[in-house]
Amino acid sequence: MLLSELAEKELIQVEDGVRFGLLTETEMLFDPKSGAIFGFEVLKKNSRFSFQSRPAHSNEYIPWEEIVLIGDDRILFNKTKMIDSEMYK
Repeated sequence: MLLSELAEKELIQVEDGVRFGLLTETEMLFDPKSGAIFGFEVLKKNSRFSFQSRPAHSNEYIPWEEIVLIGDDRILFNKTKMIDSEMYK
């Protein structure tokens, strides 16, 4: 499956059914040397009106290993984790 095919899928946490938006509303975290995907950073909106602000970086992400199922319309995952500063180096 291509990353572009994943883009419009909705992210849903399995445990409590919370919606985290679409995959296109995240930033992919990966190792630039190996290309391995760590996960997807959840971006927060600064305002209720998306045209008024850009999303701000969050301190949590959906780890690749926490993804349980990639379905036709949704991506189900277990839990998010906190981003540590070493990921950005």
